[in-house]
Amino acid sequence: MTGFGAVFRPQLPPERLRSVVRLADASGLDQLWLWEDCFREGGISTAAAALAWTERVRIGVGLLPVPLRNVALTAMEAASLHRMFPGRPVLAVGHGVQDWMGQVGARAESPVTLLREHLAALRALLAGEQVTVDGRYVHLDGVALDWPPAAAVPVLAGATGPRSLRLTGEAADGTVLTSATSPDGVRAARRLVDQGREAAGRTGDPHEVVVYLLAATGQDAADRLRADLAAEGLDQVPGLGVAGDAGAVAEAVLRLAEAGADTVVLQPTGDEPDPEGFVRFAAEQVRPLLP
Repeated sequence: MTGFGAVFRPQLPPERLRSVVRLADASGLDQLWLWEDCFREGGISTAAAALAWTERVRIGVGLLPVPLRNVALTAMEAASLHRMFPGRPVLAVGHGVQDWMGQVGARAESPVTLLREHLAALRALLAGEQVTVDGRYVHLDGVALDWPPAAAVPVLAGATGPRSLRLTGEAADGTVLTSATSPDGVRAARRLVDQGREAAGRTGDPHEVVVYLLAATGQDAADRLRADLAAEGLDQVPGLGVAGDAGAVAEAVLRLAEAGADTVVLQPTGDEPDPEGFVRFAAEQVRPLLP
């Protein structure tokens, strides 16, 4: 079965999260994803609140920018969430938007090296290991978590370029793709991820591919979708986004699933007029149309 969810976009104020996440929980939505976009809501703080307000929905954070975070802190926060809400957090890390990283003095000369080092240390810490490493960016001296997760937890990573996609196959347990990824883009990304898995001898390990799908429904859906794509400079890229009723959206989800996505997460437009209604639409109208 294809994993399915929706995004709470951080253009919404934090105080809107409670009503959206409670509706996601009550309506049977599989997953609700949050973003740590600069300079809006914090990923861990909103995830903790969302998990505390709900009982069953999985909460994803896609993604935590590694230049902003010491890996020990990432591990401590991730482990705490997984121990308090076992099986429900889904955390992804990534390069972050480089312009934003530059604004806070955290731009890395080699984002790929930083992500590789962060992933290796983070996965080891969450596995309960004591870690000593003196890398280009990550430096730990005998660090181990007092409260690692009680069971193994996956660490996902966001990626767009070929080097980063191969890296997620080598060093992460899953890959998060942006809404700028068409079905053909998912196929290409999956090939690169699998190259990384093969190079690292990890072809037998599970590797989840999550992709966002920009979606709009209701009044002026097509206009809102076009405006969002144009704002990102993607309006001339074929195969991106979907506007229409539940049937049209479900067909777009299935195209991504057939291309290799394990989980598809609906991303509303930035000017979505009814975030709660969008979540209800996803859970009650689109989800039943998916296998």
